[in-house]
Amino acid sequence: MATSAEVASSNDTLEWVQKDNRRFLHAIYRVIDLDRTIKYAILILVIILFYTQHFGMQLLRRSDVPKANFSNAVLGFGPEESHFVLELIYNHGVDKLDFGTAFGHFGIAAEDVYKIVEDIRASGGVITREPGPAEGGGSTIYAFVQDPNGYSFELVQRDAPIREPLCQALFNVVDLDRSIEFYQKALGMNLLLRYANPREQFDIGMVGYGDDLNQTTVIELRYNYNVTEYTQGNAYSQVVISTDDVYKSAEAVKLVTQELGGKIIRPPGPIPGTDTKITSFLDLDGFKTVLMDNEDFLKELQKKE
Repeated sequence: MATSAEVASSNDTLEWVQKDNRRFLHAIYRVIDLDRTIKYAILILVIILFYTQHFGMQLLRRSDVPKANFSNAVLGFGPEESHFVLELIYNHGVDKLDFGTAFGHFGIAAEDVYKIVEDIRASGGVITREPGPAEGGGSTIYAFVQDPNGYSFELVQRDAPIREPLCQALFNVVDLDRSIEFYQKALGMNLLLRYANPREQFDIGMVGYGDDLNQTTVIELRYNYNVTEYTQGNAYSQVVISTDDVYKSAEAVKLVTQELGGKIIRPPGPIPGTDTKITSFLDLDGFKTVLMDNEDFLKELQKKE
């Protein structure tokens, strides 16, 4: 049985999480053939992706690491210092991806969803849901499209200004209440929206930082009625979040995993060969999160410039 001092220490640790300086840094996922997604435009001397052509993203950096047998490209709607970005990883020689059933889609907020959809259609892209409001009511206009590798993107129409266009990632979960509690306690997120949709047999909880759903990135936790198991696959990899102290963060995550489930898979400390401190863990459903030191993250960016 925990002593009163141990309980007080645990409470202090979880309270610290709520005050920590955190934001979404990037999401990482694998692609089959980077050159299938990335198209070269010699006249303007930049690499243009499907994302830049249709979503309006910028190519922030790209690298090839032959010794490690991979290449990557980082894209976003603004600099990594201030925006949530996507990192696409191409493992050389891999020609097939298992998307699994757990990861759902990314979300992009845009001023004109209809135009984006028509541009994608004109280029031969895949539209999986035509733009319009939900059938059961509501005023939000949205659509679903696929990128060249088959990843699903929800396009959500919002009025300008849009602070963070890369606005969500959807995870399918088996216990919505416990998942929401996990992200609140372990990662200091706020529950920004929760609703049930019995018509389409799912419930949603959106968690993130800040208090304005329309001005921040969120993780959309979705419980599908009567579904008790999902597969992770190897396509989607992880989300990376900043912290002022990976050691305190790992301590908090450990406490929460003991209560709710999940597990730490990398103890806090520097990455071998660098001074960048991280820790990583799996949530209740096997989704991986990496917590990275804020100052170390900025130093790493400076090295890559």
